[in-house]
Amino acid sequence: MEQREGTLTNRRTSPQDTLFSQQQLDGALIALSQRLGSRLLTHHDACAPYQTDDTGLLGHASAVVLAESSADLQVALEICGKHQIPITTRAGGTGRTGGAVPILGGVVLATHQLSSVVDVDRQEGLVVTQPGVILRDLWETVEAEGWFYPPDPNSSDTCRVGGTVAANAAGPRAFKYGATQAYVLGVEAFLHGGEHFFAGRRTRKGVTGYDVTSLLVGSEGTLAVLGDITLRLIPKPEQVVTLLAQFATVSAAALAVNAIITARLLPRCLEFMDELTLQLMREAGNSIDPRAGSLLLLETDGDEDACLRQAEALALACENSGALSVVVATTENQRSLLWNSRKQMSHAVRKFARFKISEDVVVPRRQLLRLIDRVRSLRDTLNVRALCYGHAGDGNLHVNFLWDDDEQKLRVDQAVVELFRATVELGGTLSGEHGIGLTKAPYLGLEQSAVLIDTQRRVKAAFDPHGLMNPGKIFPRPGHGPC
Repeated sequence: MEQREGTLTNRRTSPQDTLFSQQQLDGALIALSQRLGSRLLTHHDACAPYQTDDTGLLGHASAVVLAESSADLQVALEICGKHQIPITTRAGGTGRTGGAVPILGGVVLATHQLSSVVDVDRQEGLVVTQPGVILRDLWETVEAEGWFYPPDPNSSDTCRVGGTVAANAAGPRAFKYGATQAYVLGVEAFLHGGEHFFAGRRTRKGVTGYDVTSLLVGSEGTLAVLGDITLRLIPKPEQVVTLLAQFATVSAAALAVNAIITARLLPRCLEFMDELTLQLMREAGNSIDPRAGSLLLLETDGDEDACLRQAEALALACENSGALSVVVATTENQRSLLWNSRKQMSHAVRKFARFKISEDVVVPRRQLLRLIDRVRSLRDTLNVRALCYGHAGDGNLHVNFLWDDDEQKLRVDQAVVELFRATVELGGTLSGEHGIGLTKAPYLGLEQSAVLIDTQRRVKAAFDPHGLMNPGKIFPRPGHGPC
């Protein structure tokens, strides 16, 4: 596997990877320039920022279209369809699997300038937004109207709504509220070649035809480019309480998680961190009890009385499971202090190694402790650095492998494969929220049958018969390892 975080790789599109001729490209660029003017970038330095994402993988873009309207999306797709040029859509570039990396060249269609909230329907409880809106801006807009949009992939200050829909992003609040898909009512979709349609509805219910909207959510740009997106909202919770519980061992924290689930308590967040994660947090200057080998970050919301009652029940479950301490935060400032270290976790970890891979596997909750034990075993048998944190409430574990040189990287490569195998063996799935993209595509067959993969390829062909929408993503490519 390539060095996926911490630096850019030098891999560029090789001649055998090229899906188009120079003549096709020249024709497309002339037409794009005539129709889009300054919204088309072709100089290498100008295109460079759009050739990678948060993985650090480096692709190659022959040009970048800075779309400022739905009409720009349609023009770019129409011209690229006529000349058979690949399109890779890019929103905020915060993806963790290389989904926005133009690995097979062509045109990057950047949607970050489509950044307006089109409509907040207060009566129906829905919002229509362009794909380039920053998630936190969307939150603030709808909350000012008394509504709430729950999905929170922990990168809300930088990620864009279109990317979260394309990846079906989840995050800490998914335990109670579900992933992005649960809130997408409709999408404006643009196909390679320029055709477009609206899939879905602006009503709370609707079962007309196939659920094309749900198919497009999580399709990672391989079927269509997303324009305006219609999202369902819920009433803004009256009160939010955050709790931080520290435990001597991972087993004690796991016992608390089981106690919470068994008691049918439903916090909106139930976050877990293991002993190595806490060690790095201490080294980064966070105040963590030196006795602690694990912690849980919990959050509950609702009307004030019910919220406080549940917070008390959560604290009691942690204390009865052997918590060293439980801190409760009720004000926004107190809550922010507790959440800050968790939200900065991924970036903080990068300081302790030159390179990092962050996987987001999921197992049934009853198997979470077994998966953590398997990760510990990989640390010992393969002599790799691996730390775990994530969303204990829904069994979603972020396993981070760290390394500094090529010799360590070989062991990390093996550890990643063993992690995936263990995950599937325990009844889990390869990705809970990051998607498959480029980096996990070679491993899709570990989880899905050949018949299922082939069926999905045929679905893609119905939307994208020439295979030019975000090529090289999700499905394994014959003869190619992970890029």
